[in-house]
Amino acid sequence: MTPEELLAFAGRHPLLSLGLAAVTVALIYTEIARLFRGYKGLRPAELTTLINRENALVIDLSPSADFEKGHIAGSRSVAPSQFDPESKLLSKAKALPVVVVCRNGQASGNAAKRLKKAGFEHVYWLDGGVQAWQQADLPLVKGR
Repeated sequence: MTPEELLAFAGRHPLLSLGLAAVTVALIYTEIARLFRGYKGLRPAELTTLINRENALVIDLSPSADFEKGHIAGSRSVAPSQFDPESKLLSKAKALPVVVVCRNGQASGNAAKRLKKAGFEHVYWLDGGVQAWQQADLPLVKGR
């Protein structure tokens, strides 16, 4: 396809062209924002490495009933409403790797942002949450 053909298409379909431009700008913005947010998303295999090699603190923001049904071994349960970067549990871990997880990866991203703003040095979140962990066939621990 030549540039002339692209311009002709854009002239015949201005709404499609505008939609494509908007989606392109949104994708570029999202990727640039991801680079500068200060915390990193992890896949389940990367999380196991971080736990085993660097003794990462894993904070699980799942509701307590979900946490009891199954959670990552060694993770600590913190209710989202009780999550505070200055809490006793977290304040001691500012220099340690801290990984925030939840059921699907949504709430943990916001918590990771709060930790980074509070001065934590190594902040991560489990991309896809506990669901991604299960899909990777990794074990969960039941109970508290």
